[in-house]
Amino acid sequence: MSELKNHNLVDDYSKPGVRYERRPARRADGSAIEGLYNAWIWLDNPGQYNSYTTEMVKGVILAMGAASNDRAVNCVVFTGVGDKAFCTGGNTKEYAEYYAGRPHEYRQYMRLFNDMVSAILGCDKPVICRVNGMRIGGGQEIGMACDFTVSSDLARYGQAGPKHGSAPIGGITDFLPVVIGAERAMSACILCEPFSAHKAYQMGLITDLVPALKVDGKFVANPLVETQRMVDEFGRNAYGESKSGAALEEGKALMKRGTVDLSQLDAKVEELCAKILLTFPDCTTKTLEELRKPKLEAWNRNKENSRAWLSLNMMTEARAGFTAFNEGAKDDREIDFVLLRQRIAAGQGWVGSLHGDIQPKAKKHG
Repeated sequence: MSELKNHNLVDDYSKPGVRYERRPARRADGSAIEGLYNAWIWLDNPGQYNSYTTEMVKGVILAMGAASNDRAVNCVVFTGVGDKAFCTGGNTKEYAEYYAGRPHEYRQYMRLFNDMVSAILGCDKPVICRVNGMRIGGGQEIGMACDFTVSSDLARYGQAGPKHGSAPIGGITDFLPVVIGAERAMSACILCEPFSAHKAYQMGLITDLVPALKVDGKFVANPLVETQRMVDEFGRNAYGESKSGAALEEGKALMKRGTVDLSQLDAKVEELCAKILLTFPDCTTKTLEELRKPKLEAWNRNKENSRAWLSLNMMTEARAGFTAFNEGAKDDREIDFVLLRQRIAAGQGWVGSLHGDIQPKAKKHG
């Protein structure tokens, strides 16, 4: 047999903040298979909740391409380091300190971001998002570009755009209406209220979820989310949301007693990989291509428009929102929305004092 050609653009696809790992593919009984692998792509920036920097975006693009081209890879597992977050989106420190006020630079960055989403959507292997913690903002966008989601039931999902100076047009406004319907997508994208993995499962946003909290040696469901009440009251397998009052305090106490253990999450991911292994590879790839079309069509129709708008927005609301988040106190990271609307209603422009006037008080006064 002649030597196989290398179709990767570069030989070294490692980048700071992104890890690429080839793990042996396993049968359903857990036995490793010689010569076959699952590619694990890790966002490795846990100190900043696995938010992606410019270099990390490059790393994901290269890693997805390498996994797609690897003849021995069965599935791609896309995940984050630690148990706090899969990804919370773009790195707000980098946004605030470098890209804010520099629309041409951000336009180039958004070319990379668009290529990252397209690399996920175009991967020749099934892509499984292993959600080990928060999947928020741009993290939700790159997560929804994946084909499957397996989640810890402690994870939180949601958008952040209109709360922090952006619009969620890096994929979510394309993907969410297709998956959960226009009305729920409207609520998620405009209100930016995070929701539980249980609610995400009920909405059809994720494939499967598993407990990750261990108390006294046993796994327990997320104690901060009420699941049984809906079953009792409505007689169907629906999921409630956050508990309140005494039940909430009990849940918090249980959380403090327990430890996070992601072993069941890993087992569920391996189980899904093992199921995919027992399919014809080309038939599976063609099925992926067909099922991705609704997301791809919306994404390709809008991504360049979105890139241009997001770049210009770095001169106004994005600059203000990312500055507030980066420089405000931990409990005061939002601009004064009422004052902003009052000033705009009075005809004030962004050139001048408006940016500083609407920043959080904690930032303005020291």
